[in-house]
Amino acid sequence: MKIGLYFGTYNPIHVGHLIIANYMADYTELDQVWLVVTPQNPLKEKSSLLADFHRLSLVKEAIEENPKLRVSDIEFNLSKPNYTVNTLTHLQEKFPEHQFALIMGEDNLRTLHKWFNFEIILNNHMIYVYPRIVIDEEESPIELSHALRQHPNVVFCKNAPVMNVSSTFVRQGIQKGKDVRYLLTEPVFKYIEEMHFYKN
Repeated sequence: MKIGLYFGTYNPIHVGHLIIANYMADYTELDQVWLVVTPQNPLKEKSSLLADFHRLSLVKEAIEENPKLRVSDIEFNLSKPNYTVNTLTHLQEKFPEHQFALIMGEDNLRTLHKWFNFEIILNNHMIYVYPRIVIDEEESPIELSHALRQHPNVVFCKNAPVMNVSSTFVRQGIQKGKDVRYLLTEPVFKYIEEMHFYKN
């Protein structure tokens, strides 16, 4: 199978994540999309970041009825700090019958050259890219190099929905007492409400 890996902290997972994941599973050559939950870096404690277990549970709640989407905690047991290239190597060894690709926003693709061993990733894995809005009008978008734009392993999904919602926006909304129920799936909203997450 062709598996698309969609990495994120998912703090929390929201409808934007799910719309992109579902688009990739339904409108590309990928057979499944695995939402890879990034573990907390023990060297960078962040009070607003939920425990790994809770973020994993929220993703499970969000996707439980979709057979094309799966959640993965593969990085929880890898040594830290971890690099994406190591995760890909580990998955390829564990599941040799699968082909693994990356799913990322266009903003991440622009900084791919800064990733550890990015050439190995680029030359051995497909990268499915979805469009992203530049929210900060002061920001000057970095133009993609011609080589990267023309690379045979880079697939631009220009028709993917453009999502302008973030986990930060959701967390801040909860903190301010706003109604965020339509930015989350019902099970995720209930889980967060019951656990009183992001209130403080």
